[in-house]
Amino acid sequence: MRELVYYVAVSVDGFIADVDGGFDAFMVEGDHESVVLQEYADALPAHAHAALGTEPPGTRFDTVVMGWNTLRPALDVGIASPYPHLHQVVASRGGRTVDPTLALVRDPVACVRELKAGDGLDVWLCGGGQLAGALLPEIDRLVLKRHPVVLGAGIPLFGGVTAGAARFTPTRLRPFESGVVVEEYARR
Repeated sequence: MRELVYYVAVSVDGFIADVDGGFDAFMVEGDHESVVLQEYADALPAHAHAALGTEPPGTRFDTVVMGWNTLRPALDVGIASPYPHLHQVVASRGGRTVDPTLALVRDPVACVRELKAGDGLDVWLCGGGQLAGALLPEIDRLVLKRHPVVLGAGIPLFGGVTAGAARFTPTRLRPFESGVVVEEYARR
């Protein structure tokens, strides 16, 4: 059975972006980059692969689920389909128009349950925080790239969660010279 994997950069104080939705505080370069380029290259957008002269390996993910606010920065710079090598699902409560290669869904929980029941590689939960909060009961694994920065405020790792604990077991912890720590957890 496929798993939903929340793979995301996060600050020490638990934010995935600053108050304006920016993520410039997170380091792109450093020895932690080996994890991104070798283990999670399927999660790189097409324009990053083009700049690096690489191809997505198709070994980790075949689907990405993201919220509208996660897609919007790509749209703002003219990228209508940031992950054409993946089946792209965008969750949005409002009426939106997206590229025909993207699936627009209003009920992300039902969509993820259907995806997980099907065949294929794992499903990557790209963000954002509100979507992660809504999908928390469906998340099977967390892969957190914890950056050595305190944002103080911003978009939380899990937004809108009001009650109940979701238990995860640490499975791997990798500190890097850059200060980034890649933390991996599996649902208990």
